[in-house]
Amino acid sequence: MIRVQREDFDPCAEMDRLTGADRTIGAVCSFVGLVRDIAGDQSIGAMTLEHYPGMTERELERIEAEANRRWPLQGSLIIHRYGRMEPGERIVLVITASRHRKAAFESCEFLMDWLKTKAPFWKLEETPDGGQWVDAREADNAAAQRWADEPSTEKE
Repeated sequence: MIRVQREDFDPCAEMDRLTGADRTIGAVCSFVGLVRDIAGDQSIGAMTLEHYPGMTERELERIEAEANRRWPLQGSLIIHRYGRMEPGERIVLVITASRHRKAAFESCEFLMDWLKTKAPFWKLEETPDGGQWVDAREADNAAAQRWADEPSTEKE
């Protein structure tokens, strides 16, 4: 399940909704991304995320489908916010649920790595020098590239 929204989210409530009464789930992994107040040596007063409605949701669905193809998941969730956010606010939530921890851990990390490099969001940071668009980072591209090989889904 994916959601692109302006509103904040409650990670615990979202996890409860995802897992529900499914007692086959043995592992749940989550990641919550927050707005920082610094980037490099620049202080950040706020960040604005922009996206193209429709295109963004389709790409997130494609990324989520790839995780579900690669790992035996009982459930997955991506919530990504857009709009203006201040330091400390939540930006993104990724939750994966599986029978086994390896699939939950790996798929959660995969989703975040691919979201950072493939999700069509544009970030504008408010700094003391004015607004600055954030370029892609080489470290993010390197992290995503390691998923070029298919993971092992053997039992733990």
